[in-house]
Amino acid sequence: MAKIARVSRKPLLGKGPAPRIDSAFSRAVLRWFDVYGRHDLPWQRNRDPYRIWVSEIMLQQTQVTTVIPYYERFLSRFPDLKTLARARIDSVLAIWTGLGYYARARNLHQAARVIEKRFHGVFPDRLEDVMDLPGVGRSTAGAVLSFSKHQRHPILDGNVRRVLARCFAIPDDVTTQRGQQPLWDIAEGLLPVKGSRVAAFNQAMMDLGATLCTRRNPACTRCPLRTRCQAQALGEPERYPVKKRRRERPTKETRLLILRTPDGHVLLCRRPARGVWGGLWGFPECESNRDPEQAIREIFGVNARWRRGLPSVEHGFSHFTLRMKPEVLTVSGPAADKMQERDRRWVDPGSIGRLGMAAPTKVLLDQLDKESNGQ
Repeated sequence: MAKIARVSRKPLLGKGPAPRIDSAFSRAVLRWFDVYGRHDLPWQRNRDPYRIWVSEIMLQQTQVTTVIPYYERFLSRFPDLKTLARARIDSVLAIWTGLGYYARARNLHQAARVIEKRFHGVFPDRLEDVMDLPGVGRSTAGAVLSFSKHQRHPILDGNVRRVLARCFAIPDDVTTQRGQQPLWDIAEGLLPVKGSRVAAFNQAMMDLGATLCTRRNPACTRCPLRTRCQAQALGEPERYPVKKRRRERPTKETRLLILRTPDGHVLLCRRPARGVWGGLWGFPECESNRDPEQAIREIFGVNARWRRGLPSVEHGFSHFTLRMKPEVLTVSGPAADKMQERDRRWVDPGSIGRLGMAAPTKVLLDQLDKESNGQ
């Protein structure tokens, strides 16, 4: 088995003795990164902490190739922190539509307002202050400060967890606090001493996980850590990280009530801030076993006439699958006028403006627009 440097244990935020630094590990990673790493990503073009922060939030649970076009559109609309802080949440969610995990967009917007108020519009440079921002954990805070300020902070995103769990054959589930604590100790002990190379090392570890030390079929023969990796020495790299026992994902059902006026407009309602697709605009809903016409009378106090059902739509979340059954109903013009409220809006399916909405809502609106235009 390859010899692995011992790393001392250390509390979460650095109180107590520092872990032993393994410079040979970091040198091997940096040599690989200088030749094979990613150096031309959009957020690597300058060290503006705002731009790096936006990228790190977008990259949470989302691949680089998916993020890039959203990132570029987001910065075109919100080029700096002040613009984001002063924007309406609808504008932010509209730019985010399709990227998923919409709490990230709400947290970005809220955090920008916190920075404007508490830090006078200047992105904070203390780890604890960045971690206090909505939607920011230790790894994201460390990434922003190491990339923008060359501060010496480790990161532990999914890619880095996988590399370390394999190199050190961590026996615990690294998605849990118990499994992550030794990884934080190890990650800090591996950081280069010179701050100027910390950012490169952190990027290199993410690149290793994304391009070589992948979840399936890792390219061990091309890895700069192959002679140091305990999982490789054991001949079973894909056994690590240790996988938690998967629970069967349940399916929840709901009816989408697509209300249309005689001129083809459709009713959208803003969803509650908390819960599925919080703060986004979508169709009103009712229980899957409820009569649609009766639901409209009870929810809105008007009569609607059922026209037809559309094929069911499914959307997967991390903990469940949502099956939606769309039902198209019509309401008269006077009834539609009675339903106008602040968080309700009648829209033309082909011209929805800057409204944030989940992907299934957008797909259904596009379908209705094509039908209206005879496509």
